[in-house]
Amino acid sequence: MRGDWAAVLLFCLFAAVIAGSLLAASLTLGRRGKRVGREKTMPFESGVARAAYDPGRFSIAYYMTALMFIVFDIEMVFLAPLAVLMNDLGAFGLAELFVFVALLAVGYIYIWRKGALEWT
Repeated sequence: MRGDWAAVLLFCLFAAVIAGSLLAASLTLGRRGKRVGREKTMPFESGVARAAYDPGRFSIAYYMTALMFIVFDIEMVFLAPLAVLMNDLGAFGLAELFVFVALLAVGYIYIWRKGALEWT
């Protein structure tokens, strides 16, 4: 048991040493004293200056699409391992699958009622 934690501690120590050395190298080797002009500090996105492009407010459909993406993502992350272990889990796994799918169905029904599935 102690050997397992020693490996984790060694890995964390190794990660801290790498992060610290990269930070120290950046601070010592980085350019200092360079003046930053006005153009370098202006906001810029996709070649269009910010003053020339104002998208306005986002529609609720944008957020509903994001919510739908999250629901699909959660579904795939949890259903794939459950499908792999379904034979080993037996009746408990099947009941867990039904509860999980029922919870996802609540999310889908909410999205459907809000009109996020209508793309026009």
